[in-house]
Amino acid sequence: MTNTIHSSFGIAEQHNVPVKEAQGNIMGKDDFLRILITQLQNQDPLNPMEDKEFIAQMANFSSLEQMTNMNKTLERFITSQQSSALVQNSELIGRKVTWEREVEVDEHRTQTVAEQHGVLSVKQEKDGTIRVLLDNNRWVTNKQIIEIHGQ
Repeated sequence: MTNTIHSSFGIAEQHNVPVKEAQGNIMGKDDFLRILITQLQNQDPLNPMEDKEFIAQMANFSSLEQMTNMNKTLERFITSQQSSALVQNSELIGRKVTWEREVEVDEHRTQTVAEQHGVLSVKQEKDGTIRVLLDNNRWVTNKQIIEIHGQ
């Protein structure tokens, strides 16, 4: 009896099958699955992969998939939080606020000064920072605001 291995069971690179290049040298779940399938296809039939190894690799694959899904969910959450920040801060328009700024006393000291002004406008910078236009024509960040006054 002659043992032969069919030519389609070879490694992908031997058959000029294009291998998708990972972005930024980071393997994704498709890359991991491709390697696992190649391992299974090319294992020695007389000494197959042990169950423990296979189960460990499948657990790694499952963990990778869950981390990918969690990352996508976190990205969506962060995006929604950033867009809702502008809407939340728009409620300041027309109200008086107290805000703080650092003022230089001399070359070695600064002091925190609180001022009150009305809010004319609110905008969101490209980096997500919320800025508030006060009635003294000064833009301040919403983090400088320490008190919001009633109507």
